[in-house]
Amino acid sequence: MNSQNYPRTDGFLDDNALVSHTLKLPADQVKALIKTAIVKASTKSSREILSIPPDADEETIASLHKKAGAKLFVYFRKYCGDPAATAHQLAGKHFREVGKDAFRNRTLQKERMNSGWRYQFLVIDAARETHRFVNVGDIGTSAGDFNAIIKFNDENLGTMNLYVSVKNRTNAMGGADWPKAIEALELAAIQDKNKTGPYCCVFGMAMDQGERRIKNDQKTGRPHSVNTEVWLSDFFWPFFTNYGYEEIMRFFLAVLIETSSTPDELPSELDGPDAVLNAFGEACQKAGLVDPLGNFNDAYALMTFFCTK
Repeated sequence: MNSQNYPRTDGFLDDNALVSHTLKLPADQVKALIKTAIVKASTKSSREILSIPPDADEETIASLHKKAGAKLFVYFRKYCGDPAATAHQLAGKHFREVGKDAFRNRTLQKERMNSGWRYQFLVIDAARETHRFVNVGDIGTSAGDFNAIIKFNDENLGTMNLYVSVKNRTNAMGGADWPKAIEALELAAIQDKNKTGPYCCVFGMAMDQGERRIKNDQKTGRPHSVNTEVWLSDFFWPFFTNYGYEEIMRFFLAVLIETSSTPDELPSELDGPDAVLNAFGEACQKAGLVDPLGNFNDAYALMTFFCTK
């Protein structure tokens, strides 16, 4: 991709060339935005595998348990990292033991996804409220999460377009995934017909501490794109919200304490309801993976199961 023409320092976008924050949102307003972000995130990806309405009757509860067990079976198959090694590890184990482990892992995965949505919604809403930016809006593609337009201090330079993808941490993507993600985000910027002026693509890390990085090709040492930067939490949060990373986390913790009477259980503490585990076992039985006692009795059958999508 051709290098975009904008002020740079040490290869990065020169943020001193951009208009600064003139507003610090009050703490109560930030906490209100966090509460809204939590609600929005729950509509996208709940932190819970199983959510039962308080007025649900026994038939409804049984149905929800059965569906959760079936979904757990799908997860068990989909997220097997190594078919041979996993099949070897599971041989002889009872489906309940395996189901508990899958339940915990899926709960942890859902918590991470939910956290990602929370931070994404917060940074978008907070950036809008700071009035530092000309506009903050959705990109409208799977490649990125939002677009922010900001003015340069030098009015002759016009505006800068930022195309942002929010991640929890840099290890959310493997090394082989970065080049494709960078290419996709920059393509979204290039194809934006409403764009005027230069663009910079940003992968914003909500929790990885540090300032900024450029992702380089491991073989050549050259950047995958000179127009794409990774903004770690110590740079990302102040740029968009005028609050530091630890301050944002402190606000989140305060909201969680205020809105929840008891802390959530750790994923490692969750065994999963018996009815869900039984439904998981029934799915394993139908797939021919366990013996009449519920034990995984054929490692080769398991391996074939994991290899067949």
